[in-house]
Amino acid sequence: MTTEEVKQLSVGTWVSIAPEVRPSISKNADGSMKPFYLTRTFSYSADGKFTLQMINTADAYGKISLVKIILKGRTVWQGEHPIAAGAQKIDYIADEAYELTPLIQGFADAMNHATGDAFGKWEVDAPTSILGKAFPPFGLSEGQIYGEFDLIYILNDLMFWGAKHVDGRSFDKAENRPDNLQIPLIRK
Repeated sequence: MTTEEVKQLSVGTWVSIAPEVRPSISKNADGSMKPFYLTRTFSYSADGKFTLQMINTADAYGKISLVKIILKGRTVWQGEHPIAAGAQKIDYIADEAYELTPLIQGFADAMNHATGDAFGKWEVDAPTSILGKAFPPFGLSEGQIYGEFDLIYILNDLMFWGAKHVDGRSFDKAENRPDNLQIPLIRK
């Protein structure tokens, strides 16, 4: 498929099949990577805008929700990716929204401890924007707009993105763009 065909097929809403597991940047006491569980809802429009909602959970079955993260912004299509015929390089730039909503008191407490008074008081079910702000828990600096150098591949009604690197590296640079596929999203 061409870039234009993939763009057209991407339009709509896509959701996780089941809770997903990824390596996090946090490590266990023995040095192994801590697992990071989430579900995703992704919407893409014909004008190249996206909304990604992630619900992070404390468990592999998605029963204990910790935080909802919403990213909104634009995409930049970069051409073919060699992982599979029709796969495309895509950059997601969250320049419209980046907000976190604690879904459990423990997460709100952790954010209050980690950020001090910089964001006011974190409370359950109250969204807080971190767009363009220094946010040390996620390694963001003042003025930084979050973005990822990713990939996209569509097969039937399955949308694949890049699998997170097993060493926890983010997709924050073009040279860190993924080279494997992760669990797909299904069309809603």
